[in-house]
Amino acid sequence: MISKAQIKWVKSLQLKKYRQEEQCFMVQGVKGVTELLHSDFVVELVAGTEPALTQVSKPNKQPIHYVEATAKDLEAMGSFQSNDSILAVARMKKNQSPKPNPNEYYLVLDDIRDPGNLGTIIRTADWFGIKHIIASEHTTDVYNPKVISATMGSFCRVQVCYVDLMFYLSDCEVAVYGAFLSGINVHDEKFPKGGLLVIGNESNGISPSVEQYVHHRISIPGSGKAESLNAAIAAGIILDNVFRDGDSFGDQGAERSK
Repeated sequence: MISKAQIKWVKSLQLKKYRQEEQCFMVQGVKGVTELLHSDFVVELVAGTEPALTQVSKPNKQPIHYVEATAKDLEAMGSFQSNDSILAVARMKKNQSPKPNPNEYYLVLDDIRDPGNLGTIIRTADWFGIKHIIASEHTTDVYNPKVISATMGSFCRVQVCYVDLMFYLSDCEVAVYGAFLSGINVHDEKFPKGGLLVIGNESNGISPSVEQYVHHRISIPGSGKAESLNAAIAAGIILDNVFRDGDSFGDQGAERSK
């Protein structure tokens, strides 16, 4: 059975301070844990009820410590009262920013604060074959349990890195598109084979400091009275338009067409 010390350690990972100190994070639920176990993350611990430990698919790639826990233990350790079956702890990956490939698309997030939005954006990116998200230093923590839960396992396939966006964009040699309330209709834009797609803050949009590095302003037309679109919804609409025309695909389009 899981020990009191292990329960205290896992519970502490709900807070960013302790996640950073331990360089570990928590994944909750059968689907998320299963995805994690079959990813390239290093898994430190899996704690679950006896039925859940039997149900979850176990890989043979690395020694993983499995320990039985009660539903009460799991609720105490996790951040969701509904999680009473299984959770896991894994090590964070190094924060490494990719050099943009001109035949690949990357999402750039300028100060996305809502964990649900970030998780949904990661899940949407995974659907469209986006492998990398470049986030501002003030974007919410990808290892926040609410973010991890909202990704539905897609955090295993989409790498999120945190950078000084002004410095990163100033050194980029690929096309940079930004989502604004005014700009070229996204449905009319002919997208190249790769580039950066910038999504701004939920309330303020793309900041002036980042806007100066945007080469192409695009907008999503609407006919209603809403002031703006949710950031995650906007990201999904833009990605759908980017990848709708197979001729404009780069490496990602080739993979998606297989």
